[in-house]
Amino acid sequence: MIEAFGVPHTEVAMILVDSQAVDFSHRLREQERVSVYPHFAALAPDAALPLSLQPPGPTVFVADAHMGRLARDLRMLGFDVLYRNDFADEEIVRLAVQEERIVLTRDRDLLMRKTIARGCYVYPTASDAQLLEVMRRYQLAGQARPLSRCLDCNGLLEAVPKDAVEQQLPAHSAACQNDFRRCNACGHVYWNGSHAARMRKRIANLLEVACANMLAT
Repeated sequence: MIEAFGVPHTEVAMILVDSQAVDFSHRLREQERVSVYPHFAALAPDAALPLSLQPPGPTVFVADAHMGRLARDLRMLGFDVLYRNDFADEEIVRLAVQEERIVLTRDRDLLMRKTIARGCYVYPTASDAQLLEVMRRYQLAGQARPLSRCLDCNGLLEAVPKDAVEQQLPAHSAACQNDFRRCNACGHVYWNGSHAARMRKRIANLLEVACANMLAT
């Protein structure tokens, strides 16, 4: 069977053996020539699509303990991301297998576990660059539902009347705001204050860049 030495299988987009696309089950024969390719940033318009080596599945994620900012940013865009800052590798593997989640990590050893079918090694270190890389790789721009999830726990947000949450609000916000949403999991309350306005501006900029990148490829 083909193994990409030192490279997680999740980071391999295409394997050619004597110019023919194969998957990881191919058994090498003597003198066969093997070419291994990473995920493509772009393909020529007339290029054949590479054989998919990651199985299809839902666009849901589990982020390792060092990916807290990325998890929060993806939740900001409405994506389902499980994250805890004390996640053990075994728990991440279990969630990835049982819930068909894509593993987000900078730990190559974690992604090399054979039970992980889908994963992404996050190459950038800057927060916006990490988010844009994941958005590009999984073509997330068109799937975004901004500010529909709780940034803290990943629960879904639901509109609630003001009188249902007024006791949880600072006096100034209670006096000048009328639209509120509450997390259906942890109960955190959100409203359209100045922080939300800055967040919406950041989201608009990120989606603009992500869409421009998609058009460029």
